[in-house]
Amino acid sequence: MAKLTRAQREWQPGMPKKRRSTKVMFASTVLGLEAFVVFFAALALFGLHDKNVVFLTVGIALAVAFVVSCAFMAKKWGPALGWILQLLLITSGFLEPTMFVIGLLFAITWWYGLRAGGRIDRENVVREREQAAWEAAHPEEA
Repeated sequence: MAKLTRAQREWQPGMPKKRRSTKVMFASTVLGLEAFVVFFAALALFGLHDKNVVFLTVGIALAVAFVVSCAFMAKKWGPALGWILQLLLITSGFLEPTMFVIGLLFAITWWYGLRAGGRIDRENVVREREQAAWEAAHPEEA
């Protein structure tokens, strides 16, 4: 028999589903896309610099760091980790100047994802509160 997660063991019929954070979803999407960019940049640097394995190794490790950091975006310090990774991506422009532009564009995307996702999450909390109040005031219609 498969082992149940804590959320599965604690579930009861009629329990409301926990809302997933749009901010975390946007942040994880940006970090996932950046992982691909970092991986392909590592391949490009590997080819441009006489097949130096250091570029490939560091690039793959950094791409893995981008993917793994997605798991921490719901933590308080998760977005700070994301900003550090944004700076690493931008500073990779010292190895390949095109990465300055790509890193800056991704940093802007990261900022917008955090900002818009946070706004959407706040709006969802208000909407849920108003829905619960309406349902309490109109039990026959709910």
